[in-house]
Amino acid sequence: MLILSRKVNEKIMIGEDISLTIIEIRGDQVKVGVEAPKSVKVFRQEVYEAIQNENRAAATSVPSLESLQGIIPQK
Repeated sequence: MLILSRKVNEKIMIGEDISLTIIEIRGDQVKVGVEAPKSVKVFRQEVYEAIQNENRAAATSVPSLESLQGIIPQK
């Protein structure tokens, strides 16, 4: 792990097109701005992990006939 020190308004570059800017430091909280191409998804770690868990659960679940009844219009 690379550890860097930065002050407010200083940046960290990741590759050529992603930058992290230190916006504010208040006590033990740091606000970071992220500039990245729209094709790069940026999440907080806990949100990313929740998405991964939901994706795993959806991939392993088997839908029941009852849960599919509302999808196909009845004649």
